[in-house]
Amino acid sequence: MNVLRKSVIAGSWYPGNPSILKRDIENYFNAAPDLKLPGEIIGLIAPHAGYIYSGQIAAHAYKLIRKEKYETVVVIGPSHRLAFHGVSVFGSGGYETPLGVVPVAEELAEKIKKSDKIIADIPAAHLQEHSVEIQLPFLQVALGDFSFLPLVMGDQDAHTCRKLAMAIYEVTRGKKILIVGSSDLSHFYNDQMAKKMDAIVLEYLRSDDADGLLQSLENGVVEACGGGPMAVVMLAARMMKADKAYLLKYANSGDVTGDKSSVVGYAAAVYCK
Repeated sequence: MNVLRKSVIAGSWYPGNPSILKRDIENYFNAAPDLKLPGEIIGLIAPHAGYIYSGQIAAHAYKLIRKEKYETVVVIGPSHRLAFHGVSVFGSGGYETPLGVVPVAEELAEKIKKSDKIIADIPAAHLQEHSVEIQLPFLQVALGDFSFLPLVMGDQDAHTCRKLAMAIYEVTRGKKILIVGSSDLSHFYNDQMAKKMDAIVLEYLRSDDADGLLQSLENGVVEACGGGPMAVVMLAARMMKADKAYLLKYANSGDVTGDKSSVVGYAAAVYCK
């Protein structure tokens, strides 16, 4: 391993004890419905809050890929901590969670860095960022061993999203991959306002309308801290011949805390071919 990116949220956002962490994820899976979707899941959207708030929502999507085999998983998150232009790839080494180290697909990382000037290796964009890491324990329990391509978006405008989707498509062409978009929805509105705003995003996810989502985000009609990653999943999955979209679950933090005065929205969706 060239660089080992240590967990910054184990023990707070999710359990730091590996047996408790695995047990919790298994419990989330057991509580999610048993669905059989036609086709192969290429894209997945899941939230990135603490597991007590959004873990059950994420499980609706991750349960559907249990025991699947992917050559690589691409995980795309927004940058919460560092302001920078373009997209950062974590180019070598791996990410560590209590369940072990997930190695970076270094050959793909090098290819995607060379594929477009908007993509660079900026390690600082990953060191304190939770949006990519929080997806990994779910992937580890669902898939077992896998390599991944960690991407953090500094810009989430439509131009960057389309460039990144094309780069992912080109460097993974011919491989069986899964693309994960890490995003929460509206933040800190009351329950009624949040549901009204989030319903617009949910319709874009359900109808696989990345262009509509990007336009509404740009106009301020909707909010999502990972709107870019969600759009990239939809755009890239469509390039990979995904033609079915499934919105699996929506909820907000008020459903857990009971406080409906200020909530954060969460959704899970998948894209299949």
